[in-house]
Amino acid sequence: MFGWLRMTKRSTPKREIVVNAEKLETRVAVVENGHLEEFQVEHPSQERLVGSIFKGRIQNLEHDLQAAFVDIGLKKNAFLHYWDMFPDDESRLDEDEEGAQRARRRRFTNEQIAKRFPAGSEIVVQVTKGPIGTKGPRVTASLSIPGRYLVMMPGCRLRGVSRKIGDGKERQRLKKILDRLPLPPDSGLIVRTIGAGASKRAFVRDLRGLLSIWEDLQTNIRDKPTPCCVYQEPDLIERVVRDWLTEDIDRVIIDQPEAYERIRGVAARISRHTRGVIQLYEGHLPIFDHRGIAHQLDEAFRRKVQLKCGGHLVIDETEALIAIDVNTGRHKGKGSQEDAILDVNLEAVEEVARQLRLRNVGGLVIVDLIDMKSRKHQATVYKAMKAALKRDKARTNVLPISELGLMEMTRQRQEESILAQTYVDCPYCRGHGSIKSSLSLSVDIQRQITGVMRKCRVEGREIDLQVLVAPTVLERLRREDEAILVDLQSQYQGRLSFKSEPHRHPESFSILDTTGKVLYSVGETKGA
Repeated sequence: MFGWLRMTKRSTPKREIVVNAEKLETRVAVVENGHLEEFQVEHPSQERLVGSIFKGRIQNLEHDLQAAFVDIGLKKNAFLHYWDMFPDDESRLDEDEEGAQRARRRRFTNEQIAKRFPAGSEIVVQVTKGPIGTKGPRVTASLSIPGRYLVMMPGCRLRGVSRKIGDGKERQRLKKILDRLPLPPDSGLIVRTIGAGASKRAFVRDLRGLLSIWEDLQTNIRDKPTPCCVYQEPDLIERVVRDWLTEDIDRVIIDQPEAYERIRGVAARISRHTRGVIQLYEGHLPIFDHRGIAHQLDEAFRRKVQLKCGGHLVIDETEALIAIDVNTGRHKGKGSQEDAILDVNLEAVEEVARQLRLRNVGGLVIVDLIDMKSRKHQATVYKAMKAALKRDKARTNVLPISELGLMEMTRQRQEESILAQTYVDCPYCRGHGSIKSSLSLSVDIQRQITGVMRKCRVEGREIDLQVLVAPTVLERLRREDEAILVDLQSQYQGRLSFKSEPHRHPESFSILDTTGKVLYSVGETKGA
């Protein structure tokens, strides 16, 4: 059954998982023929929220929003839709990844909700989306505890097979196994996609582990004070084995002995043959450098992503949506212009699907493709995108190309993107991606100097000013605007002096009098 887990004789595995486990950060990459396909990062010091279960307290009900706010012990209250307050069965059949579920739009009256869940009442909820920006986590009362092959759903009676398993005979076999598994009457089970082909013994072993987790969870619900976490989703090391170690993985390489032994122990619970798959890396170079992943990561997270055909993508993350622009670049093609455009768009949608996985971005995504006149070509690109998205574990929905040449799609977003987790806004541009030119800054400074000098003359005060600026701005004032500043001194019969401060933000400047009193100031003093 598990013969696929033995190491093959190929010198370079076709598909492998590379794990870089450090004290402050764990990184996991899925590499196919040396090409980075998936990437995740997690910081052990930060609590894993998505998939974790909390005993919380209803803080308030917002009938206008059709939602409740729940105190689960975090800085921000969790957001709970009214339709997520009641466990739901049928909509979860194809949702077998980390407790995710399809949004259910069943209506409830405000009176029903207020009677069943008054402010101050307790409720057990599971986090489906972590805090993003200023928003708190999103939660649901439909609990899901994922195992290797099964998802246990306390509070419902559904027994089903993931719709992603399409083979009719296999579905029948799995349903027969499900019917024979000993399960409490108040719990449901779904066979995950990875369960296709697994033996009955594997399901029994997996269910035994899930029942043990559920018993501990019930004890925590009964004994722990509200609010509290009653079930913690496993860390990235364990999830690698649970969710990523599938039959198409030839090798798992990990660089830390302690994490290596741990991951072998977790994998051994699946099958003894997995020991041959997991290997310890003992080289001198960092493992991501040795496997060529570090360079690919640097390229993947740039705003401009090059395509092999010579074209390129420009990817911008905004609060409202992800905008992706496709450009032909240097690509010329050997056939007609329409064929050349088709080639670029086909490669572009493959790379877009890969970039969405790597960056873990979600929400609304707009892809501005190169215009195609042919409806046949548009349909070909649309089908290529749908095929590329099948590899994505997150839920996606893509629409046909619009008349404006735009492809609109959504991707499930459970937590902040990799960029948001790894990077902070530039202290100079503050996330805008640009700062004012030296010419614009010089005009602003001269305008404010004029205003201060005019005010001083009206008040009968001495005009002796010192202007503090960034070094780049001072260079502009000295080289190109000196004559204008000399004219200002003559016009107002005053004196101006300028001083550069190395750590001052380029857009920041201050105007002081002889006593050091700040007469005008704008921006931050430091750029870091």
